[in-house]
Amino acid sequence: MRKILILLFILACTPQISLSQNTILHCGKFIDGNSDEAKLQMSVVVSGKKIADIKSGYIGGEENDVVINLKDKTVLPGLMDMHTHLSGQLNPKSYSEKFFMNREDYAYRSVPFAERTLMAGFTTVREVGGIISTALRNAINKGYVVGPRIFSAGKSLATTGGHADPTNGLNAELMGNPDPKDGVVNGVVDARKAVRQRYKNGADLIKITATGGVLSVAKSGQNPQFTEEEIRAIVETARDYDMHVAAHAHGAEGMKRAIRAGVHSIEHGTFMDDEAMQLMKKHGTYHVPTILAGITVAEKAAVDGFLPDIVRPKAAEIGPKIVDTFRRAYETGVKIAFGTDSGVSKHGENTREFELMVEGGMPPMEAIQAATRVAAELLGVQDELGTLEKGKTADIIAVDGDPLANISSLREVAFVMKEGKIYKQNRVATN
Repeated sequence: MRKILILLFILACTPQISLSQNTILHCGKFIDGNSDEAKLQMSVVVSGKKIADIKSGYIGGEENDVVINLKDKTVLPGLMDMHTHLSGQLNPKSYSEKFFMNREDYAYRSVPFAERTLMAGFTTVREVGGIISTALRNAINKGYVVGPRIFSAGKSLATTGGHADPTNGLNAELMGNPDPKDGVVNGVVDARKAVRQRYKNGADLIKITATGGVLSVAKSGQNPQFTEEEIRAIVETARDYDMHVAAHAHGAEGMKRAIRAGVHSIEHGTFMDDEAMQLMKKHGTYHVPTILAGITVAEKAAVDGFLPDIVRPKAAEIGPKIVDTFRRAYETGVKIAFGTDSGVSKHGENTREFELMVEGGMPPMEAIQAATRVAAELLGVQDELGTLEKGKTADIIAVDGDPLANISSLREVAFVMKEGKIYKQNRVATN
């Protein structure tokens, strides 16, 4: 007993060594995602996966703390892209790949695309249609693969012959009769079953193709492809499983059906008319414009042999139109969340969308907020992500230059932290 008491006395008198270590970021210019103005000379204290504190000035730390010098950079919340397709990237062989690539091939190909996206400053993406998106999300969450946090829709939902019908354009022997398990819906019963199948497969949200599409091997890129009753059944069922619905839509009629039926966001919105804009304001529907995709397909339409002949006229028409639609939607007051449709454009070049948004009339700070606070609100994760605040997840990036003076500065990402872990640290000193 005496020996135990002596040991306890020694332990009580011995100075305790703290094993905890914080990371302190000294930020020259600081954009928090909430304020309409940047702050100067701020310090962010990161503990584990969370932001422990934010203070004015450049504070010191404890002996074990790591201090990172970002005094010559602009610090922002991790960016969020609400429309990506990490399983592929548009190329002249895109239309024949499905005959030669297996699911595993798509999965391995997605790995560098995911890493490029994170290194470009995007710590969160919404994968709105892809056969390996959910598996990629899981691999990133488990640390097998480096990439952004993914909210996955799994396989998109279409009608027979619709934009996301996986057998579109094939010969009759290969077309078969895809069903809800394959993401093809015809009628209310199919609609509910397809949503439940996506839930069973582990999806976070539902993506539908409410109208024709540009890149599908079909004549129309605008026609409505679901009845309003079908979309309503999808929305209601998704709500039961705590999922929202994103609706690909180029044509105005299909768009309006989707908005009235309660979808959470309209993707692209190319031929959005004034009535659709007013409906979006009334219902609080988000617009994810993907201007970069429109510009990209218009460029590819001018290259002989890059796109099928049936696709080229649609692609040529969409590009110029989507820029004007964004401008009108912004001026009308429609809620806009950042999205690129990367996979149509090159992965890792997502920040080009900011430049197009600013060219379309959106001030730089609002464009940044569209990819931070507003995107987090769209996902319903605003309590954890989207802004730099005490207690929130430490998704933090830094860029060279001042994006409020030159939005192209967002291309120069020098520092990336996701959930408190540093993934990129170029030209950044650690004290």
